[in-house]
Order: sequence, then C-alpha cells, then structure tokens
Amino acid sequence: MPQRLRITLLLFAAALGGCGPDGLVWRPWPAPAKPPAAVHPLRISENRRYLVDSHGAPFFLVGDAAWSLLTALTKAEAEQYLEDRRRRGFNTILVNLIEHKFNGPRNREGHLPFTTPGDFATPNPAYFDHAEWVLKKAGEKGLLVLLAPCYLGYAGLDEGWFDEVLANGVDKSRNYARFVTERYRSIDNLIWVLGGDREPGPALPHVQAMAEAFRLHDERHLRTAHLAPEISTRDIFPRDAWVDFNLTYTYGLVHAMVLRDYYRVPVMPTVMIESYYEGEHGSTPQWIRRQAYGAILNGAAGQVMGNRPVWAFDPGWQKALNSPAAESIRHLRNLFLSLPWHVLVPDFSLVVSGQGNPYSQHFVSSARSPEGRLALIYIPSQRYVTIDTTVMMEPRIPAWWFDPRSGRVADLGALPRGRRTRLRPPWRGDWVLGLGRIPS
Repeated sequence: MPQRLRITLLLFAAALGGCGPDGLVWRPWPAPAKPPAAVHPLRISENRRYLVDSHGAPFFLVGDAAWSLLTALTKAEAEQYLEDRRRRGFNTILVNLIEHKFNGPRNREGHLPFTTPGDFATPNPAYFDHAEWVLKKAGEKGLLVLLAPCYLGYAGLDEGWFDEVLANGVDKSRNYARFVTERYRSIDNLIWVLGGDREPGPALPHVQAMAEAFRLHDERHLRTAHLAPEISTRDIFPRDAWVDFNLTYTYGLVHAMVLRDYYRVPVMPTVMIESYYEGEHGSTPQWIRRQAYGAILNGAAGQVMGNRPVWAFDPGWQKALNSPAAESIRHLRNLFLSLPWHVLVPDFSLVVSGQGNPYSQHFVSSARSPEGRLALIYIPSQRYVTIDTTVMMEPRIPAWWFDPRSGRVADLGALPRGRRTRLRPPWRGDWVLGLGRIPS
C-alpha cells in the first residue's frame, strides 16, 4: 500500500474513532452523566475548597465573559446567547449590571441606568426591569450570573464608573448597592462581584460600603471582587467578612498565581476569573486551554474564558460563539464532570522529570485524588515526561491520553505501581495524561 494512502486511511479511521497514525485506538470521551440542574443560590463547600449548590452538590464553574450582555442585546438576542452557552455546557456568565462604555450606558431598549446621568440616587426602573428579565432568563436556563453591580474599569481609561463612584461619594454608593440588593435579592442564580478591572485606590471606602450593603441586606448570595491584573481578591481584601471566595486574575503565569491563592490561609475557594481572551493579544486556542487546565489542576474551583467579539457583543459575535476555545472548554467540562473533580488536589510528586520551568507557560500541571485512585497531568507542549506511580493506589494503574482539542481518549494500558515510566504525547501540542479508570 502506498505510504500516502496508508496515512490517509489511518487518519480516516482516527476520525471515526479507530486506530490513528500513532497506532493508538481513539474514541470519544464518554459523555458525562447529565447532572441534576444546580439548585441556586450557591454556597461554599464544607472543606472551603469549591462551590456547592443549595443541596450540597459540587458546582464546577464553567464560565464565559459576557460583560455587555445587559446593554448590547435585545431580549431575543440575549436569549439566543444564553441558549447557545447552555447547549455548549457553560453554566456561568460574567456580566456588568451597568455598562459605562462598551455598548452602553444606554441599553438596546433605549433606557439609561440613571434618569440623571451618573447620579446613583436616580435609578431608572425601566433599565433595571430589562436587566431583571435577562437575569431571570439565565436562571431558567440553569446559568449562574457573576454580576458586577458597578464596574470600576481600568485605571486611566473611561471604561468604568470609577469617576462617578468618587463623585457620588460613599453614602450614595452604599445606597445604590442597597437598591440593587433589594431589587434582585429574590433572583437565585446570582453572585455579586465588586470592583472591576482595577485596584480600588481612592474608591476603596466606596467599594467597602457597597460590599457591606450587600452583606447586610442580602444573606442569600455569595460575594467576591474582581480587581486588576496580577491582583487577586485576597490581595486587597485578605480577611474581610464580606468576601466569600477569591478571584484570580492574571496575564502572567496562571498556574503559579492560582496555586499561590489556593494555599492562602484561611482556606477559601478560588476561581480563575480572567486571563487572555480568545481573539485578543494574539492568543491561540492552545493558550486558552493552557490557562484553563493550569487553573483547575492547581486548585481552582472553576474558570471563566472570554472571546472578542463575544464579551462586548460586537459585530460578528453570533459566529464567534462556535469558536475553537469554546469547543475546547466544552471538552474540558466533559472530562472533569465525568470524574470526581472536586477531590483533586495539586500534586508535585507524579512527574519527576520533564515538568519544565515552573516560571514558564510550559510548566506541567498535575493533580490527584488523596487516596491515589485518579490523577490528571496537563502537558502544555510535547516533550518526554517521567511518571512515578508510587503515590497511586492500584497495583496496575490504567493510563490514557486525552486530546483536549477533540475530546477523544486512547488507552495506554496499565502502568505498574511504584515504578517510573517515561512517556511522550502522541503528537505535537498540549495533552492530558490520565491515571485511573476511564468512566464507562
């Protein structure tokens, strides 16, 4: 058989789930059992490592940035976006309640958030009625909304409400937060996200006042803060009573910053809220996957991806819903929801060579269950790695490759416990090495 024809047939077989050019037999990852819809509002797990729903079921946060949802879209368009994200396996969206610049501040129905522009004491009922409709529609589709009530915006730019916050003063800021709390307190699928893309600086008393209003007048919903790049919630609010969990935000080393936040005391869940968005800063689908897997395997309870034009709902946003990064996140979600993801802890004993530099984006991230029945190793670029299975439980450990691009899996056979094994991913790019039984 001519070599070209042989390779073509092997590739065709691989596409159908058969033997690939690497000699491995590839098949789709088993679809996770459809979990019961999360019962909102959420709370913190007993071990304070992740979020759970009102029945105590672990909630794996799979988020999408939709900052301008409440101003940029009509109700019909908003429902189109929400339904798309539901079908693709997202369970969370990140949204501004009042948008300052991007497709704002006026919404598509023509309503401004305040009848006197910029005056927090003059909320416009029509604007907040539209927002309520969208928030409730998200809840009907099982989507959690990380809702930023007053996005501050990057320092030195006009993207947020920072100047207006200072002009309104502490008391008006507090009263606005109380209004928002009372307006939406009955909507279950919310988490309040204070701040927004900056360290508060002179607005710190105003943010604290808003946060305290949420804490005093709304005991149902969790609270956190989204700050500036390279600044996590707990950097500014290390022990504040109103902070329920941490948000990690970095354009640097996601795995390193998440791990730092994971080991903070007292223990608190952390979520990777933002890093590079698809369609910005030259990011690639592999880069987006590297952020997501690096976050989860280093202790994050979930992560939020973003895409431009989707987050601002610029022209072309509908087509961008079906992006490579969104597809990659769907496969990540299916992988982790098929496994007891909530018991995984960061591990530094499995990979004994080939990890790479921990201060590099190419560092190998690993996590395993404490009793050693399951381990996942994310290899961000092809290289040989040596695995030490001493910490695993079974005498012979099932091993497999998971392709994060296609969501397919191939068995490698069983590795003997207590020995070192040198492995290399089958092709170039990023890969997940799994140790433990594949769900049936």
